[in-house]
Amino acid sequence: MRAKILVVDDSKTDLMLIKSILSDYYDLLMACDGIEAMDSVKENPNLDLIILDLNMPNMNGFEVLEALQKNSTYRKITTLILTNYDEVENEIKGLDLGAVDYIRKPLNMLSLRKRIEVHLNLRKARKRVEEHNLILEETVSARTRELVITRDITIHALIGLLEIRNIESRNHTVRTQSMMKVLCEFLRTKPAYCQIMSEEYIVELIKTAPLHDIGKVGIPDKILLKPGKLDPQELEIMKKHTTFGVEALSCDLALDESATFIHTAIEIVGTHHEKYDGSGYPKGLHGENIPLSGRLMAIIDVYDALRNERVYKPAFSHDKALQIMLRERGKHFDPHLIDAFMEIENDIRLISSKYVQSLI
Repeated sequence: MRAKILVVDDSKTDLMLIKSILSDYYDLLMACDGIEAMDSVKENPNLDLIILDLNMPNMNGFEVLEALQKNSTYRKITTLILTNYDEVENEIKGLDLGAVDYIRKPLNMLSLRKRIEVHLNLRKARKRVEEHNLILEETVSARTRELVITRDITIHALIGLLEIRNIESRNHTVRTQSMMKVLCEFLRTKPAYCQIMSEEYIVELIKTAPLHDIGKVGIPDKILLKPGKLDPQELEIMKKHTTFGVEALSCDLALDESATFIHTAIEIVGTHHEKYDGSGYPKGLHGENIPLSGRLMAIIDVYDALRNERVYKPAFSHDKALQIMLRERGKHFDPHLIDAFMEIENDIRLISSKYVQSLI
């Protein structure tokens, strides 16, 4: 398919000369001034190239270039400008306005044909790159969707292990995710957390929150489902669920940026029983040495445990649960995070009540 070129010049002699040289190789359109040129561009937005004289009546070449640059489609048309030998400033101005090359008058036809050939080849190469990039973007997008689906299926499968063993209910999963969502979105409004709480990080926290007790699948039923208080030896075995969970999620594969949700899950699983004062487990981390994800999960996990019936305890009311948790401010819980939790306690209460198990 022959390239389509628009030639714009108020000199009929130059128009005829260019036509005589190029018409055997390209489909040509002719215009005598800028107004005719823009009309022709509007009728033929898929032009391959424009040869544009700068000095014309009605609408000069600079004005044409400015008009082309204002339109995202027209801007892609390759434009060569025609100048006289003594118009160096015009050449520079034309190039600044989007032209890719200049041709000086009087015209050298061999030079004109060669420059056109070079720029049309560059245009074709640029189009091939754009098409390749579009295909690449679509491929990456499709692969990303596949990875997200695979991730979500994996998370649901892991959570399903807890439900099968009656360790947690499906409502527990919904509650922890919903509480994590409202707490993170509220923290995002705070100057101290607005940069940390990116949309991507919040999604990771919401998706991975239900995995915090995944390590409990490795705890024997006689301990896990014991209706009374655990003895010291049993308690030490129970504490191992954090390390069991971390081991289950860890692997020998190098985790790159695309697997940050695994890092977040490992943080939540491994640190949600750490305490702000350093008295928690498994590592006795203190203060902000505990990852933010773990400090958030500690609050949500304790609240949900207090509000819902367990084999070893009855359920507490919302107000009673908050009273118990406030006593742990700065001890079990990060004081800033528990304060934020209390600020949205009505939202938390609504979530807990909506997905109720056995409340008093």
